[in-house]
Amino acid sequence: MQSSAGLKAITGLPRYLWLLLSISFLVGCAGPALEDYQDREPVLTPQEFFTGELSARGVVKNFSGEVIRTFDADISASWDGNGVGTLDEVFRFDDGEVQTRVWTLTPDNGALHADAGDVVEPGTMRWQGNAINMNYVLRVPYDDGTIDVRMDDWMYLITPDTLINQTTMSKWGIEVGEIVLVISKK
Repeated sequence: MQSSAGLKAITGLPRYLWLLLSISFLVGCAGPALEDYQDREPVLTPQEFFTGELSARGVVKNFSGEVIRTFDADISASWDGNGVGTLDEVFRFDDGEVQTRVWTLTPDNGALHADAGDVVEPGTMRWQGNAINMNYVLRVPYDDGTIDVRMDDWMYLITPDTLINQTTMSKWGIEVGEIVLVISKK
């Protein structure tokens, strides 16, 4: 067993600070798993919920949790005979900006490969019970250019017609914002 002085010499940090940092790192890595929702109802199946006309309302928060934008969206969702889904989304922000994103959801070994024009690293949509998780990298407008942001997307079916979507946005592993929205069938 190494002494506190030995640990401090190796890390440059006092033992208690090293322990605190280690615990913080481990807690920061912990998060929900899809398996945690496998018995939750109502059961969420993307092909059933994302069909027809949907509407959404939500907020964008910055890194400190302050709401910096609000939006509403219309989503037109359909599936072809091969099981490929299309989600055509039109977002209208409170500052007048309008964004369009068209997702293509392609079957992939019991999951859905999810891609769109501004997605630089496509995601895989997986689901169990009342939850969906999808992780991808989105290119978003920033100042006079763009920035690539990792999106950790969690969706929870609350009623057969209402879904809550919470997305954590991060850059280089650091949380930079969050999106929270409610999607409803029209």
